Amino acid sequence: MPEHYLGIDVGTTAVKALVVDESGSVLGDAESGLRLSVAKPGWSEQDPADWWSGTIEAVRAACNQAGIGDVAAIGLSGQMHSSVLLDASDDVLRPAMLWNDVRTTAQCRWINENVGSDGLRRMVGNPALEGFTAPKLLWVRDEEPEVFERMRSVLLPKDYVRLLMTSDKVTEASDAAGTLLFDVREGVWSEEMVDGLGLDLSILPRVMGSAEVTGSLTKGAADALGLRQGIPVVGGGADNAAASVGSGNVGEGSMQTSIGTSGAVVAPIETVRVDPEMRIHSFNHALADRWYLMGVVLSAGAALGWFRSVLVGRRKVGLTYEELIAEADEVPIGADGLTFLPYLTGERTPHADSNARGVFVGLHSGHERGHLVRAVLEGVVFALRDSLELMRELGVNAQEAVAVGGGARSETWRQMQADVLGVPVVTAGPSGGAPYGAALLAAVGTVRFGSVEAGCRAWIRPVDRLEPSEISADAYHSAYERYTRLYPRLKEHFAETAQA
Repeated sequence: MPEHYLGIDVGTTAVKALVVDESGSVLGDAESGLRLSVAKPGWSEQDPADWWSGTIEAVRAACNQAGIGDVAAIGLSGQMHSSVLLDASDDVLRPAMLWNDVRTTAQCRWINENVGSDGLRRMVGNPALEGFTAPKLLWVRDEEPEVFERMRSVLLPKDYVRLLMTSDKVTEASDAAGTLLFDVREGVWSEEMVDGLGLDLSILPRVMGSAEVTGSLTKGAADALGLRQGIPVVGGGADNAAASVGSGNVGEGSMQTSIGTSGAVVAPIETVRVDPEMRIHSFNHALADRWYLMGVVLSAGAALGWFRSVLVGRRKVGLTYEELIAEADEVPIGADGLTFLPYLTGERTPHADSNARGVFVGLHSGHERGHLVRAVLEGVVFALRDSLELMRELGVNAQEAVAVGGGARSETWRQMQADVLGVPVVTAGPSGGAPYGAALLAAVGTVRFGSVEAGCRAWIRPVDRLEPSEISADAYHSAYERYTRLYPRLKEHFAETAQA
């Protein structure tokens, strides 16, 4: 019988499930939407129970679409940093604080004062930022001590779903690397960092390989999902690491540009490199001997989604993304002097400033809607270039970019990336997304392939390639220079606004 592999991605807006056959073809593709709670400015939470109900719905729909009731293995992926706190009975203690929750500024300040930049570089290789897991644990300790006292475990989103599938508390290095509690060089929890924050190592899950079988589907989970008991579940990967696997972005010399809710530039490296100023992340990849540099734009596709929602209002009808982008295509590069900073929920790379906010600069009476749309598109790509410039400073300069995420569906946005980043931009098939990478890791974990690289060679192929235009690059460079000058001039204003 042909073998099938199931990839599941616990995202921010939806749980996605893919069924892939032994040749790498996608037979089933489904998703289940998720609700987001924003109780206060800067807060961002979800109910982990929704992840499980979404997983059940998406998996059943994908398997039904594929016409199957069994798979050879399951791979998991999910949003990074978000924290699920469990008590002694493994019951959820509070809603999960997500990667884009920025309430932990005071806790990050405490970490910087007590651990210091040198300690962070040495122990975990990354800066203390609001989105990471460790500051969230300290916030709960400071603000919800009764919850903290009852906490016995902390899991990341995909690993909470794993717990419900297998009854095992396990993570893997690519997701653990985003907690600020993991030694990215050695691939183990940093006992020194955990102790330095006054936490208990026992709350953290076991770390296994991304392509290693971590457990098997229990009868209860199998019944809920409509699958067979005992199916192997592999480690999987953090969303960006899994998406990189799904697009074949696993070797040095390539990079992945992602425009989804957030945006990211991911460049694989074969030896650990930590930015001396820690302006960019150094994380473990889903391959045992590989790492990656990553820069993050907190509002990428979300910026365009916000702009569209402002235009359509509560009716939520009219003005499709395609129509908006078509209007932007009629506007010259640089949007006739209009610049947009996409910092709607603060920014991570390179500024690490939770106070930063979105700004249109240069508006005049000659600007029309298409100018604003173009400024939003350009602002997001300029933010991606900020990350690439930091990577180039560290000697990492990819020869091409693989575009993934919803933004990759737009040829306009892909060509803009090619022109602004100065490298060819390709798309990869059949999918290029995190659930596809999770399915590929499942195939490697059950010895369909001898390595992740072999799986990528067998399943993934280039679909489209756009070359950068030298003429456009010159015009974009001027617009990018305008963009880079804005944040330093507005930094104090952002801080004053936050205090107010």
